[in-house]
Amino acid sequence: MMQTRSPAPPAPPAPSSPVLARLAGLLAAHAPHDGSFETAIPGVHAIRAEQASFDLVHGLFQPALCIVAQGAKMVMLGNQTFKYDPSRMLIFSSELPLAAMIREASVAAPYLSFRLDFDLARLSVLIGQVYPDGVPLLADQRPVYVTGASDEIIDAAARLLALAARPDDAALLAPLITDEIMIRMLRSPMGGRLAQLGRSESHRVGKAIAWLRDHFAQPIRVGELAELAHMSPSSLHEHFKSFTSLSPLQYQKTLRLQEARRLMLLRGISANVASRRVGYVSASQFSREYARHFGNTPSGDLARQRLGEAG
Repeated sequence: MMQTRSPAPPAPPAPSSPVLARLAGLLAAHAPHDGSFETAIPGVHAIRAEQASFDLVHGLFQPALCIVAQGAKMVMLGNQTFKYDPSRMLIFSSELPLAAMIREASVAAPYLSFRLDFDLARLSVLIGQVYPDGVPLLADQRPVYVTGASDEIIDAAARLLALAARPDDAALLAPLITDEIMIRMLRSPMGGRLAQLGRSESHRVGKAIAWLRDHFAQPIRVGELAELAHMSPSSLHEHFKSFTSLSPLQYQKTLRLQEARRLMLLRGISANVASRRVGYVSASQFSREYARHFGNTPSGDLARQRLGEAG
């Protein structure tokens, strides 16, 4: 009696272009297992995941370029959803509290992503060179932007990642390739959005963001925050929301909830203690806002974590 063989597992889909294939191979080498890996080049990261997410991951995301060489991901800012994959690149032009989820990944075809954190000081110099007559004003200033993948930028990202294994070459050449990537971005359809980082209002809002990031547990006084940013309260509110899609109060609340969740799930701190540490006075208010933001109560999140650990 003839035995039938089980069908072989499907081969992972081939990257859609040679430059993507090269970038995917380099990312797989620099990220040998699940996680985000810093390379020897400052600001350059290789990210890998072998399964899709079932839950949103919440965190504070720095201004950066993200290129997916394999798989797909989405990020959420408030009620806005942004999806990206090998055909689309993503940029964050502000420091944002976001939720993210990997949508496509498997052991055979892991999610592989390249991230370049922006050196804002250097980017500001390049913005002045690319836009010598001033940064263009845009009606739509969303801080998250998805655009078509560019072979030129993907190729430069692959060359930059390849240098991570050659420290002597990287010290001399990595800054040049990083400049090339940022210049190509600034001269692309996404350039106007990225150039918003060079506007004086962006730097002023950045001061307010930095204060909120470092002092989120403290009561917020919008007047004092506006004074720090050298703006009127109404101007700060307008520009803050333009650059982050959130008001200063919403931004602070999101940071508080993210930190409270981290304390609970990663450090085993009770919900009451975590809520007080991040600045909440009312436990019931914390529970309501937590459930509205994360889709589950603090006790529900803790119970689910315990069930996962037991299983």
